Amino acid sequence: MSFRKNDAQQITFSDSLFGLTEREKKALEKSWAKVFADEVFPTIDEERFSVLYSNKDSRPNTPVNIIVGALVLKELFGLSDDDMVETLMFDQRFQYALHTTSYEEQPLSDKSLSRFRIRCYDYECIHGVDLYHGCVKDLAEKTAKMMKIDGRIRRMDSMMLEANIRKLSRMELIYTCIAKLVRWLEKNGHKDLIEGMEHYCDPNDFNQVIYHSAGAEVDTRMETLLSDAEKLLQSCQGKFEDITEYQLFIRCLSEQTVVDNGKRRLKSKQDNDMNSDMLQNPSDPEATFRKKAGKEHRGYVVNLEESVGPNGSVVTDYAVEQNNTSDSTLLKKHLTQMEKQDEKVTMIADGAYCGTDNKELAEEKNVELITTDLTGKDVDPIFADFEFNEDGTRVIACPDGKQPKGCTYIKQSGMCRVSFYLDQCQNCQHRDECQAKLHKRTAIVMVSQKKRDRAKLQKEMKSEKYKLYGKIRNGVETIPSILRNVYNADRVRVRGKIRTKFFTGCKVAALNFRKLFTFRKGLGRYAQNALLVPQRA
Repeated sequence: MSFRKNDAQQITFSDSLFGLTEREKKALEKSWAKVFADEVFPTIDEERFSVLYSNKDSRPNTPVNIIVGALVLKELFGLSDDDMVETLMFDQRFQYALHTTSYEEQPLSDKSLSRFRIRCYDYECIHGVDLYHGCVKDLAEKTAKMMKIDGRIRRMDSMMLEANIRKLSRMELIYTCIAKLVRWLEKNGHKDLIEGMEHYCDPNDFNQVIYHSAGAEVDTRMETLLSDAEKLLQSCQGKFEDITEYQLFIRCLSEQTVVDNGKRRLKSKQDNDMNSDMLQNPSDPEATFRKKAGKEHRGYVVNLEESVGPNGSVVTDYAVEQNNTSDSTLLKKHLTQMEKQDEKVTMIADGAYCGTDNKELAEEKNVELITTDLTGKDVDPIFADFEFNEDGTRVIACPDGKQPKGCTYIKQSGMCRVSFYLDQCQNCQHRDECQAKLHKRTAIVMVSQKKRDRAKLQKEMKSEKYKLYGKIRNGVETIPSILRNVYNADRVRVRGKIRTKFFTGCKVAALNFRKLFTFRKGLGRYAQNALLVPQRA
């Protein structure tokens, strides 16, 4: 299939728009379809997807801008692929939005969307480039310009995405991995390797083993599973390393079991080898485990960057990672990929994104990182007044202006062990605040540049400016809620990080279009944004 751009949509004499009454035309002009057709559809860059198609003369592709537009509208209205194809056939608003009113037959078929997604998945797997992410990000930047949002103020938040998998017990997990490998071996002519384990191929065997056994039999069933796993491991070893089912089987055994005195047993907490990267379900090997706010999550985390202006906000970037990735790591990766900004950008996030490394990296990119809260314990405000040398390895003066007798820098912890003459600290008004330890001849204070910076930041957070930053940041909390409740982000019927990221991008693009439509209709109210981000002339 060869690539061909769809950059000319000419109206024919048989265009369906000519059959509309004046009343119907007015309704169409006022609908969402007008905004999508005039402002979103023409900005879709088809050229970036040309690498997915052949450069030889052959049957031309379904227009990429129609496919991308359909993917956005599909999420906007909560449609399935089949519903989207049928709706485009019979709903004139969708035809108008995608510039297909002159087509004798609508270009989307039942396989158009799925085949396009597969091409994008395969390309990212091979080349490591997410074409659709680039497309959504480009659309977001163009939408921001339409809404006169210059991106000088941005805010960030993350949300958990639940994987499309079932929670499995350890017995269920081990059974499933064994059964998958046994079925593959049976299907591919290796019955000699599964002698005595044919029952795993029976669809009803899972219930028999897992649920139709008395509580007293659980330990016996687990021993039988581990015995079968050991036999399977011995018979298959060195033969099927390239087979996915065998790789998952090996991973499951290495993570869940250990050989002790020549016998395989389940790992326990005492083995100190249980972590969040362990296989949760063989249906989605990339999903990880995380416990947050008292809830268990199995799946992924999406990091969202939103640009803010007097006219509203637009989600200008997103990233999907395994859910045991910290917010601080997400920000670091985001900043690393960001180009250095020409104008100073203010990035507002919560305390989970803070960190000295992130602040330094942000400064390199001409970004001012503002965290409206801090993780960990507060320090005494007095530490903000300690003076350090440039590299933070020596204290020059204490808050009372006294120079220390000596200072030793502890490289491992980054702390300075500062000694003062006893009479300098003994009667000092700040002695208790500095937590000085008095000895026979000297007083010792432990302080670091990080501690000093934290104390300064605590002071700044009490200012009116920071309170306004907090109000701005609070607005990003609505994005996870909308993605979950309106666009069903937690109920994506795909598995794997790449596929989950693709569908998340579709939902982000749909959300941004809704924001644009709200702006065009003058329905938004963004008073707090205008206070901090005055609109340019």
